[in-house]
Amino acid sequence: MPHEVRHEPAIAVLLPCYNEELTIAEVVRRFRETLPSAAIYVYDNNSRDLTALKARAAGAIVIREPRQGKGNVVRRMFADIDADIYLMADGDGTYAPEDAPQLINILQTERCDMVVGTRRGVADDAGRSGHAFGNRIFNSLYKRLFGTDFTDIFSGYRAFSRRFVKSFPAVSGGFEIETEMSVHASQLKLPVSEIALDYGRRPEGSSSKLSTYRDGARILWMFAMLMKETQPLRFFGAFAILFLASSLTLMTPVLIEFAQTGLVPRMPTWVLSVGLLLLSMLAMVTGLILDSVSRGRAEQKRIFYLSVPSGRIERRERTGETAKAEPGKTPRAA
Repeated sequence: MPHEVRHEPAIAVLLPCYNEELTIAEVVRRFRETLPSAAIYVYDNNSRDLTALKARAAGAIVIREPRQGKGNVVRRMFADIDADIYLMADGDGTYAPEDAPQLINILQTERCDMVVGTRRGVADDAGRSGHAFGNRIFNSLYKRLFGTDFTDIFSGYRAFSRRFVKSFPAVSGGFEIETEMSVHASQLKLPVSEIALDYGRRPEGSSSKLSTYRDGARILWMFAMLMKETQPLRFFGAFAILFLASSLTLMTPVLIEFAQTGLVPRMPTWVLSVGLLLLSMLAMVTGLILDSVSRGRAEQKRIFYLSVPSGRIERRERTGETAKAEPGKTPRAA
């Protein structure tokens, strides 16, 4: 008779770190107390302090990633580690390890592929108003471009299923990796959820690695690239409308003058307006072609995502399959 065997999930806590010697030992200790069965991994991203040493002394598995940038660290972690549930946080102590069971519980009970811990106190991020303003702007822009699945796309406190981690084609190199995760989930319409959690402040002597203007520009560029890849018709359609409007603006006076006099005295303006009209048509055709390509790529991503074992806690182990199998045939694994 078939029966169900309940397995404990293999949980991996992922902590990308860069110069976090003031906080990492305490973060590791609290995660060990909160999730005693979890494996805790600290990926040291070229820290110039004692981050790696203190993390190892606290009981974490420490691995070095030489390519600078959080995106490079996340890509390496997702490739290296095999688990059923992945929990990613920062090593700066701003996310409470005691909230981890809530994220994992939602991931399991709602059968999500990603659960995001949205930040209640993000506006108080080390007193930097530029970060809070940037968060509001980019979250609003995300909703307009990619959908309303997320309200805090920059949160670094997330729980993932194995299926998400092993099918996520991470290409970002820096802090824009969270944006890429969110767009990936929205494009494939994966089951996701959010939970509001308190966001702490860094201890005295610890500073944020974010640069308001540099990282803001990189994130904005990532928005544009992701829109080009996932919504090429909208992306190139915007350029087509811009070129068309410019062409008509320049062309109209020339046509009016030609209708009145039969002459085209401003030939350079006419040539420029025709050129802009051709660019408009080219951009629209490009968008239409790439839209079909993008849909095909999305279908391939979805098929690959479905091919990865989900890593659910409950799995069926069938017994007596041999007796039920047809003679000469190997019974199919559950």
